[in-house]
Amino acid sequence: MDPKNMKFSKEHEWVLVEGNIATIGISDYAAGELGDIVYVELPETGSEVVKMESFGTLEAVKAVSDIFSPVNGKVIEVNSNLNDQPELINKDPFGEGWIIKVEMSNNDDLNDLMTYDEYQEFIGK
Repeated sequence: MDPKNMKFSKEHEWVLVEGNIATIGISDYAAGELGDIVYVELPETGSEVVKMESFGTLEAVKAVSDIFSPVNGKVIEVNSNLNDQPELINKDPFGEGWIIKVEMSNNDDLNDLMTYDEYQEFIGK
């Protein structure tokens, strides 16, 4: 997946939108800052996520970090591969390391997010 087609939050999550389905993960910058991810706590399919609230956690060798939802909606799929291979987030954060898919309740949630170029500026690249 091309990060230039994604939107980004200030908490370093990315969103790729297809219709009203948002695939959510964390940026390569965030994965690099966390270091080697060893465990991912995922939400249940069917649970609701609330914009700017935590829906799970990432445990790395040197830190534990909440994952915040950039949108409101219902979880329709979780990346169960992360249960056995949490390192996918480090290896391929914009692809196989995606975390959840959400059926968005309001596409206007995307208006507060940054483009790829704005995000690069935000992280000082």
